[in-house]
Amino acid sequence: MAAIIEIINVSKKLGGRPVLRGISLSVEAGQILAVVGPSGVGKSTLIKHMVGLMKPDSGDVLVEGRSVVKATRRELAEIRQAFGVVFQGAALLNSLSVAENVALPLVEHTKLPKERIGEIVDQKLGLVHLEGFEDYMPADLSGGMRKRVGLARALVREPRIVLYDEPTAGLDPIMSNTIIDLAGEMREKTGVTSVIITHDIHTVFRVADRAAMLFGGQVIAEGTPDELRGSQDPAVRQFLEGSTTGPLTDG
Repeated sequence: MAAIIEIINVSKKLGGRPVLRGISLSVEAGQILAVVGPSGVGKSTLIKHMVGLMKPDSGDVLVEGRSVVKATRRELAEIRQAFGVVFQGAALLNSLSVAENVALPLVEHTKLPKERIGEIVDQKLGLVHLEGFEDYMPADLSGGMRKRVGLARALVREPRIVLYDEPTAGLDPIMSNTIIDLAGEMREKTGVTSVIITHDIHTVFRVADRAAMLFGGQVIAEGTPDELRGSQDPAVRQFLEGSTTGPLTDG
């Protein structure tokens, strides 16, 4: 199957410090890829390169065969239409209702009539099991419900790729599983490709087809969840076991 995202030998320094060191990674269409690793290893930096919010010092990123690095501003806007993003804190506007938050990308970027926008919003809220919550305000929702609203908003323009930035952060284990299961459900219902950035290893084993572990600015392990589970790499073992001693913490 063809890769929908290709990260090719990407390197990036921030403040003179190498964050990404020649990373190469690909994501196939319809796949759920989890990018895992402890905090501060470059996971969020990598996701910003995928959508062109950062440009690498060297290397390239291809989305559906198009270079994010070489794209003009207009071309980059077209490439970004392939993406929906679920932000770590949901990033809802507190002054808008649930329905208004979900509708926002359609209001800002399309000329669809109000009635059609309402139909699409209802459909996406149904996908994330939030029927009947259209008029609620973000302050009235639990953390997990806000994440689901964020997912509905990410899906509202029919993206081919959804990026999840630490989707389980701040959630209890039950709600974390609910959100992660939704990622799998969205793939089954829409065929969307998903990239999940997380330090929660349980996410990998629950829903991902493949996983890549970052450490030291490099991909140190890549494969199926079972292959990661069976890895003998000391850093991977420490991450899986949650040990306080090992290469992840020894300086």
